[in-house]
Amino acid sequence: MTPGPHLPSQQPLQPPSGHYENFPVASLLCPPQLRPAVAAIYWFARTADDIADEGDAPPAQRLAELAAYRADLQAAAEGRPASARWPAVFAALGPVIARFQLPVPLLADLLSAFEQDVVKQRYATQAELLDYCRRSANPVGRLLLHLYGVHDATSQAQSDHICSALQLINFWQDLSVDIPRGRIYLPRELWAAHRVDEAQLLARDNNPNTTKLIAACAHSARASMLKGSELPATVARQLGGFTGWRAAFELRCVIQGGLRILGKIDAMDYRTLTQRPKLGTWDAVAILWKALF
Repeated sequence: MTPGPHLPSQQPLQPPSGHYENFPVASLLCPPQLRPAVAAIYWFARTADDIADEGDAPPAQRLAELAAYRADLQAAAEGRPASARWPAVFAALGPVIARFQLPVPLLADLLSAFEQDVVKQRYATQAELLDYCRRSANPVGRLLLHLYGVHDATSQAQSDHICSALQLINFWQDLSVDIPRGRIYLPRELWAAHRVDEAQLLARDNNPNTTKLIAACAHSARASMLKGSELPATVARQLGGFTGWRAAFELRCVIQGGLRILGKIDAMDYRTLTQRPKLGTWDAVAILWKALF
């Protein structure tokens, strides 16, 4: 999420048009009949995220836009016409909600997380941060499982572990980007445990204490990812056939991608306060290889 251009206050906030082109989930591994649904869910989430995060509109405007967006979601869920503000989003999402009976509370949870992003820049405890992940990341995994017809509690719990881990990995990868924007996702209770204060974080001071703090957070994210690592096998068994295989393969790619980023964070001695690790071509090859074998 990077700052976008200023938008006049009377205009609804819209996402840059290039976001969809970078969307990996509606890939060739996704069954063709599900790709429009996956894309509609993504576009819904991406647009709301940008309302909350892009440009330099004041918080009051962002919250008002998100409230209007929430009203359009409710209209789409009830089969009523949405407003004309985001026609591409809700024209696609409404039929998907109806066809697949999407759990609308999961979509509403995403909006709750984006609303929180507007007003909350610090987290006191790990429990607070995980509650944010429960609303910002876990609904996406549960919605995708729903599209595949996977509804059991074990699969949902495994999906939650993976999605929360991916959200946390993104946080620890992006410290050098988020902190200059005033957002610190590292929980305060861990600052104290590692004798780190806010001034050190705002200064992005790579010292033994800050790197130990980030290492502890990265290890926690890895543990969460590994708790969900049986999900590909679970999904493959439930779906069966080629559909089950490719769904499982995509999940393994997602898991290996998150673990690969953690490996890069480890290799740079957890100095992500000043540098953002990135995946390159050879990383993609390694991810595919590990996902296959």
